[in-house]
Amino acid sequence: MVLLLFVDLDPDLAALRALGGFFVLRTGAAPNGPLPTLATTYESPVSDVCGNSLTFRVRAVAERLQAPELRIAASVAQQALAARLWSAALGCAALYGRIPDLDPRLLHWDAGSAAPDDLWLAEVRPLPVDALADVVLHGHLEPLTAALVAHHRMSAGLLWGNAASALAGAARELDRWARARGRTEVSTRARALTAELLAHPLLAGTGTLTGTAFRRRSCCLYYRVPGGGVCGDCCFTQPPGSSAKAASG
Repeated sequence: MVLLLFVDLDPDLAALRALGGFFVLRTGAAPNGPLPTLATTYESPVSDVCGNSLTFRVRAVAERLQAPELRIAASVAQQALAARLWSAALGCAALYGRIPDLDPRLLHWDAGSAAPDDLWLAEVRPLPVDALADVVLHGHLEPLTAALVAHHRMSAGLLWGNAASALAGAARELDRWARARGRTEVSTRARALTAELLAHPLLAGTGTLTGTAFRRRSCCLYYRVPGGGVCGDCCFTQPPGSSAKAASG
């Protein structure tokens, strides 16, 4: 049996800094003024006008990737935000043995910034680790999925596949970091929590986890970006249609 030793959450969530920028969660007030909360982002109608943070992020991703369809950019943007949420929450769970309350009303999002300056948590309120599903899946990914399905004609199955892929990716990075430093207790905790979360009804059936490797049953559509290919955990081994194109060429 591995003895897991945990410490209380600190106001700066300083332990996350060692894991790298994608895991870091800024706390307190953003230095450049108030940012919209994710609650506002989920609740506001997603219109064709870039007044909504989610609309702004999707269009920015589309422009950067030269995506031929907005739904491709919406998929990439959703997976990136899911990865940020999972990384911060799972990192805290594995390192502290507790997680911060990531209530969307407390979590501010700068849709124009990259990690770690995109998310700011107004107040650190400790919660038990068993609140992970409620905090991330129900608190964030359900309303985010609903918004994208309604306004970008997204497949809910694709988006939940993205969420599972983001979770597995965060766990894999955390496992790699922990093993390199002999922190086996952190690796053990991260693996157990990830397996438990992937069995949740919202994520069950999205893919197969073998050790730290994950193979999803859906595709995030990144292969449709100019110059893009399939991701390491994609259900496809090569971009759809590539064999036919090669044969005809």
